Amino acid sequence: MAAPKDYYKVLGVSETAGPEDIKKAYRRLAKKYHPDTNPNDTASAERFKGISEAYSVLSDAEKRKQYDLMRKYGAFDGSTPGGRTRSRPAGGQTGGIRFEDVEDLSGFGGLGDLFSTIFGRGKRGEEVEPVEVTVEVPFRVAALGGKVPISIPVTDRCPTCGGSGGAPGAKISTCPECNGRGTVSFGQGAFSVQRPCPVCRGRGKVASTPCPTCHGQGEVSGDKRLMITVPPGTDSGNRVRLKGQGQPHSSGGAAGDVIVNFQVQPDSFLKRVGLDLYCTVPINLAQAVLGTKIRVRTIDGKRIVLRIPPGTQPGRQFRISGQGIERNGRRGDQFVEIAVEIPDKLSTEDEKMFKQFAEKSGLKH
Repeated sequence: MAAPKDYYKVLGVSETAGPEDIKKAYRRLAKKYHPDTNPNDTASAERFKGISEAYSVLSDAEKRKQYDLMRKYGAFDGSTPGGRTRSRPAGGQTGGIRFEDVEDLSGFGGLGDLFSTIFGRGKRGEEVEPVEVTVEVPFRVAALGGKVPISIPVTDRCPTCGGSGGAPGAKISTCPECNGRGTVSFGQGAFSVQRPCPVCRGRGKVASTPCPTCHGQGEVSGDKRLMITVPPGTDSGNRVRLKGQGQPHSSGGAAGDVIVNFQVQPDSFLKRVGLDLYCTVPINLAQAVLGTKIRVRTIDGKRIVLRIPPGTQPGRQFRISGQGIERNGRRGDQFVEIAVEIPDKLSTEDEKMFKQFAEKSGLKH
């Protein structure tokens, strides 16, 4: 079995390469070996998969850290932990310990978790990782509840080839890389684990002519559209989990979940603090002095008449009970702050009236 590839060598970068260098190397190689650029070229398709796999690990800071630790422990050079080299027995087989699955590494200081995080467990019963998305929700929908559409990225079985990876009428034969097992041995030296075969992608079979739709991958990427329910009283940071609505299982098991994070859009009139709502309503100076009645919009679209008494000062707040956000059987209030608008200029008659008012009130001007 061929030795596993070193991701740094796959991308042609050094171990000290920064994120930008890794990204540039990936883009250059991906453009060169992309299946769309090399149709019906199985070798280029496999090279592209290796490049993508290497980039997915080295571009993620946490995965790269774990991967570097695995290299340090000799998973790629035939050495044992601590730098001791193990000999190879006759026949070319690795002299290290062979593990049929990463769970067998549980006694090696968490290294099994490292393998699992980077390369996946590869078990048919393994749950699919949830897809996490953020959706913006209009202020009123978040307050009262409703439905909003979302789009999530998923990879599903190719509709043309049904997942075989072969073009219509193509000959399907046993994969020469894994001899039909669907898995290959990964790692040498101290550790060896099983992972899906990169040539047949775990199917154990390969096609004489790749499928024109999926380029032999057996699956296609796309967007899945869902209409989700927004619970009343939803606030930014709230989340819901949609069971079985995410990524389909590659082996026919239960589909993954979708985790939806809500981000509430601001409203031009209302502001939320907990279950209470706040708004500001402007009135003119005469209304503040003499008193008036105003109509105030509530979250559910009502227009409530609010009496403003004479002599109301700027910044005074009025409470409209029970017109806030309702959640879990509790409902807040709506607070209305008064903003008094002072005219920039007065007519001659208005100025005369204000002066007379000031004199009667004993005010100096």
